[in-house]
Amino acid sequence: MNARIKVIYERLLAKEYRLNRSDEVYDFANDFAFNKVDYISRSSQRLAKLVELEKLTLYPEDRFGFYRSLKSIPSLLTDDEWQELRSKYTIFDGAYVGNIASDYETIIRVGFQEKLKEIENEPNDIELLAMKETIKAVLRISQRYQEYALLKGNKELAEALKIVPLKGAESFYQACLFLKILNYSLWLNGNKHITIGRFDQYMLSYFNNDMKNKVINEEEALEIIEELFLSLNFDADLYPGIQQGDNGQSLVVGGVDKEGKDAYNDLSRLVLLASLELNLIDPKINMRVNKNTAQKWYDLGTQLTKKGLGFPQYSNDDIVIPALLKWGYAEKDARDYVVAACWEFIIPGVAMDIPNIDAFNFAKVINDTIHTYLLDSETYEDLFIKVKTNMAKEVKRMVELTNNLYMLPSPLQSVIMQGPISKHLDISLGGVKYYNYGFHGTGLSNAVDALSALKKTVYDNKEILKEDLLKALDNDFVNNEKLRNTLINVCKMGTNDDYVDSIACQLLEIFAKECSSYKNQWGGIYRAGTGSAMYYIWYSQDLPATADGRRAKENLSANYSPSLNCNIPGVLSVIKSFTKPNLINVCNGGPLTLEFHDSLFRNEEGSQKVAMLVQTFVALGGHQLQLNSINRDTLLDAQKNPEKHKNLIVRVWGWSGYFNELDKVYQDHIIKRLEFMR
Repeated sequence: MNARIKVIYERLLAKEYRLNRSDEVYDFANDFAFNKVDYISRSSQRLAKLVELEKLTLYPEDRFGFYRSLKSIPSLLTDDEWQELRSKYTIFDGAYVGNIASDYETIIRVGFQEKLKEIENEPNDIELLAMKETIKAVLRISQRYQEYALLKGNKELAEALKIVPLKGAESFYQACLFLKILNYSLWLNGNKHITIGRFDQYMLSYFNNDMKNKVINEEEALEIIEELFLSLNFDADLYPGIQQGDNGQSLVVGGVDKEGKDAYNDLSRLVLLASLELNLIDPKINMRVNKNTAQKWYDLGTQLTKKGLGFPQYSNDDIVIPALLKWGYAEKDARDYVVAACWEFIIPGVAMDIPNIDAFNFAKVINDTIHTYLLDSETYEDLFIKVKTNMAKEVKRMVELTNNLYMLPSPLQSVIMQGPISKHLDISLGGVKYYNYGFHGTGLSNAVDALSALKKTVYDNKEILKEDLLKALDNDFVNNEKLRNTLINVCKMGTNDDYVDSIACQLLEIFAKECSSYKNQWGGIYRAGTGSAMYYIWYSQDLPATADGRRAKENLSANYSPSLNCNIPGVLSVIKSFTKPNLINVCNGGPLTLEFHDSLFRNEEGSQKVAMLVQTFVALGGHQLQLNSINRDTLLDAQKNPEKHKNLIVRVWGWSGYFNELDKVYQDHIIKRLEFMR
């Protein structure tokens, strides 16, 4: 990194900028309620108030600025209003609009002045007034920064802010600055999990034009990208999800374009090089690949994995695009997919999908079925009929629970979605094309292993009596280690054994079929997936011992991966097992997650093998893959001596974070995961 970037990098690591933040907590909700302000107007009025309260910070030669000074975003509603809403509706993730991809391409091209013109041409109603006031708030904070930059003698930023975000960007730097302003404003507006999307596509025209006209060279373009990426990390601690780092700042490169042509380009390469050089958790890089992706992109992606960043995450166009088409997405939209906060597949600008609205608990459904029906099931086939029945009941329960959803209005998010303003009058929806929901699938391998062990030991070999199995499970295997070991030693998912893998295929097919039977309140579909999110920890806390030999409260497998007590012959067997199901049917998102010992990357041959392994995964029909380069000894030392490992990064579930900032339960899970040495 050059001297300029190094100064900014050191400033970020020093965290002195946090001293400029205010602990002041503001209460707007009571005034809103007293004055009977409608919920739509509250959103725009709150943003207008916050941009005036924000304390500006700008460093010498700082080309991006827009740092948060207010730590907390005031609630739009009073406690009584929240209580009333919860009595009538399902509230998901605070009822905030988030975890979607904005139409960055259009807004960066036309600027907010075009949106204001559209509003002036429409009837004067509450929704449009809220949009107008929201735009004015974003322009106001930009004006404040422009004036402050002039005061500080920062001519480059001041000149750029004369143009963006009021007008469309005229250069690559201005386009990147516009993106930063949008990111800052959405977070300040209370939106959550703000994705970056297909940066190498919507920024490409600005990059190419500046390169062609010699406004910048490649080195200068890389510097702009790195400075933007650094700016996305400054306030990342204010944007936690379940854990710090779970903030949704995901960026996608590559894949195919809307016409189906290869989309990798010089900007894609610079994005990967910037991430490789900076070694930071944001933005989280996702690479779209397919059977025609050139070898050099796999090689470059593997260099990032070698760094220990826990990304890139790979998504296979050959599976994802057909899955989206099957679910009713238009072809150009399907080809334009990005990932949401973690790995769920969404469409930028035209979709208000909620792809993480709940999680199906495979392990619990199977465990409950065994306890209820095992004694009365003469054959395994008899028991499996009950499995199908219980899976159907659970999907129905989840649908009913999520089918009365309330979302707070978000005028700002609506303004930067695709299409004319006249289509955005229902701001809680955004006036866009897709309103689908997604269900994660948690604990699949534990459920598969439990059924496999039960089928083999109880029905096929008759090694274990039904009564003895149930008693052992009820007693958490106390004084019954022999029985437990028998269960553990049955072939498990990940060993490339058709006996067990066929069960996984069946369970996923049932899950997909049941989800496809329902429509949500907006007329959208329910998409089945293989991800776990945080549920691999949450669901395990109340889950008793299971028939795969897992003890009560032991953690489930994260995402789409082998169970923690699985003895795997090699990484290729895992890939073969986990690509046997028809993943097109369960493509809501949820990557096969593999951990490699960092010693594998200590020579070029090891790195090449990992790159080839990713290609094999794609060729076999895998949908999504994420790799962790870890060292168990290093992780254990980091728990004992955190001060020695301040910048140790790991992949948690669908995001990367600093190991020392994770709760111990997540640290321990990563340590327990299987490390492949070759």
